[in-house]
Amino acid sequence: MPAAAAEPCPVPATGEPEARLAALVEWIGDCRRCTLAPTRTKIVYGQGNLRAEIMFVGEAPGADEDEQGLAFVGRAGQLLTDIIEKGLKVPRPEVFIANVIKCRPPGNRNPETAEILACQPFLEQQIEIVKPKVLIGLGKFAGQWLLKTAEPISRIRGRFGDYRGIPVMPTFHPAYLLRNPSAKKDVWEDLKLVLRHLGR
Repeated sequence: MPAAAAEPCPVPATGEPEARLAALVEWIGDCRRCTLAPTRTKIVYGQGNLRAEIMFVGEAPGADEDEQGLAFVGRAGQLLTDIIEKGLKVPRPEVFIANVIKCRPPGNRNPETAEILACQPFLEQQIEIVKPKVLIGLGKFAGQWLLKTAEPISRIRGRFGDYRGIPVMPTFHPAYLLRNPSAKKDVWEDLKLVLRHLGR
């Protein structure tokens, strides 16, 4: 995937994560960098522990997220909470959760390349601020973005890749699991690899 057009980044390269995130949110502003702005309700920045060992990256906000301005709060979000708290044995507030794009695509359609590229600098900065020990990519778009690959999620899940020196575990998106409950066992196998990597 090509790099986004250069835009001067005002986020400090060092300092407390809270101050750096505040600078990032200010930089994003009332974002009009792609065509999603007119149809969104709220920008969904993501939330969680800015010093988290584990960072989840999803695809895009849905209707509930667009309304509340929070990532993963609908049915898929409830399942993600179970994955985090029952699978990883970590309180959800202790991880950080973000999406590849920060605004809801109309009708929950797939993100378009131009939208992903417009949002790319923001997700890059979030990862740089949090500095997690492992990234978990939820679904096709997150897995492909993190690993810079066009391979389907069914082929890249279950084995570690790399994002700028950070181990990446791609796995199925919780929304996919709602439609295909039998795939939960595959996600559990992926989580066990993450736990082993973290020495848990």
